Amino acid sequence: MKPKIISEEPMTLVEVKEYLKRLKEKNIELGFRAAKTEEYLNQVPVLDKKTAIELKEKLESLKITRLKPAMIVKIVDLVPKTLDDLKAVLQGFQSSVSTEDMKKILSVINDVVKE
Repeated sequence: MKPKIISEEPMTLVEVKEYLKRLKEKNIELGFRAAKTEEYLNQVPVLDKKTAIELKEKLESLKITRLKPAMIVKIVDLVPKTLDDLKAVLQGFQSSVSTEDMKKILSVINDVVKE
């Protein structure tokens, strides 16, 4: 029997990493894809949970109409630092964001993420 999808919501890499960690703590064996995902997440730099949550909340609070939840998740995952980087991240989506709104997004990123 095929499982029924109840809802679909984009997750940040931090949330995926946390979810896989909880599964392992429950002694649930990870499948092939989950194991590969965990391996990938351990190799790439990921924001800490607190910073990722703060960044996501602040981006959502901007109330930019064309900025969809999936776009916010991708921004949190990749943390673009320049306008060109942000444009490259958002090119994969059908909705477009104005340059003025992109500058607001970068301002929030630079305030929250300090390296």
